[in-house]
Amino acid sequence: MTFGKAFVFFPEATDSRCTAALLIDVDPVGMVRGRAGSMGGGLLDQYVNDRPYAASSFLSVAMTRVYGSAFRGQCKERPELVDSVIPLTAKMPALPCRRGGDVFLRNLLEPLGYSVKASRLPLDEKFPEWGAGPYFSVEIEKTTTLKEMLSHLYVLIPVLDDNKHYYVGDDEVEKLLKKGEGWLASHPEKEAITRRYLKYQPSLAREALARLVEEEDPAFEKGEESGPACEEPLEREISLNDARLGAVMAALKGSGAKRVADLGCGEGKLIRELLKERQFEQIIGMDVSVRALEIANERLHLETIPSRMRDRITLIHGSLLYRDRRLEGLDAAAVVEVIEHLDPPRLAAAERVIFEFAKPKTVILTTPNIEYNVMWKLEETGQKFRHGDHRFEWTRQEFQTWANGIAARFGYSVNFLAIGPEDAKVGAPTQMAVFALKQAEQP
Repeated sequence: MTFGKAFVFFPEATDSRCTAALLIDVDPVGMVRGRAGSMGGGLLDQYVNDRPYAASSFLSVAMTRVYGSAFRGQCKERPELVDSVIPLTAKMPALPCRRGGDVFLRNLLEPLGYSVKASRLPLDEKFPEWGAGPYFSVEIEKTTTLKEMLSHLYVLIPVLDDNKHYYVGDDEVEKLLKKGEGWLASHPEKEAITRRYLKYQPSLAREALARLVEEEDPAFEKGEESGPACEEPLEREISLNDARLGAVMAALKGSGAKRVADLGCGEGKLIRELLKERQFEQIIGMDVSVRALEIANERLHLETIPSRMRDRITLIHGSLLYRDRRLEGLDAAAVVEVIEHLDPPRLAAAERVIFEFAKPKTVILTTPNIEYNVMWKLEETGQKFRHGDHRFEWTRQEFQTWANGIAARFGYSVNFLAIGPEDAKVGAPTQMAVFALKQAEQP
């Protein structure tokens, strides 16, 4: 290896059971010769460190080299074992857990179905008064495929060590998503895993997390849109989408905003309307779906429109679930038929992203009124919500209670508007809230 040598021993190898022991002999002194600063940190850290003794990103790199065919799911001699679920045990005698200790260790491994045995090691057995160090002897067990276990360890060992030895760039996002395919998107600690694996680089973590949301949520899969177009079959007869866009545009123009964002822009219908108004000098369209942004780019003809118009528009890939500094300093933000696509537990994250971190002076937010669904006789078809991907729909009272709570928590006032044909009993099909940041809260 570039950092030393890797050895594999087979203490046990029978027809029914095999043990493969991987030993990494890291040479930190050899690494820094002629490569000043290659291990990072200060000059002393390059020579005095725990790299030859503890599991780290060096081990992950060696695993892919030594067990390459297992990672790829290939085996010429016994191909039937590649996809076979077999009882597996992995032992790591010195695994660093630099932040979070035993609790974080278990939070990473147990959700993946592993039984975990972990004992903390003393810093030095000869000097017990020095106390325990950040290292654990760990044994995990699970009945699974070898490929899956190796993929888990490849990602999680550097995450636990939290001290990656090599430069992290865009290609690391692809490595993380490839090795995390099928499990990382639904992992309860995916945010911590992503940030640690990518060495706390915000732009890389933001990209990876947004793509993980896209992987996990069927609403954001390739070719499927998340915005108002989803409801068009029901709404087309009453031209509800046109009415909704008109109401949102009127509120944005009335706010006096110049720098605006369409959060969850989909195919760019609202952006097209914004572009027609010279008042809006800077327009940001954000969506979690890369495919939706590609469609928006095509339908807005960004490659061919005059440069003075194109320069006003920025399309960005991002998620409402994660803080994004690109959204700070907005005059206004529109969130049109988006929140109902979020799982209720995730809604709290979106609230903070929009109202606490981005904190636009004006927020225009629309969502369906579930009371109006009786006008479309959805219950007769066994359909509860207007679209199969809606995670909830609110009554007028539920929406107003939520919006008033948001306004009180984050320093906004709020007004409500009904959009579409209004029935005396069930109201209008769409409900809109216009949040205005109070003067005392403005930066």
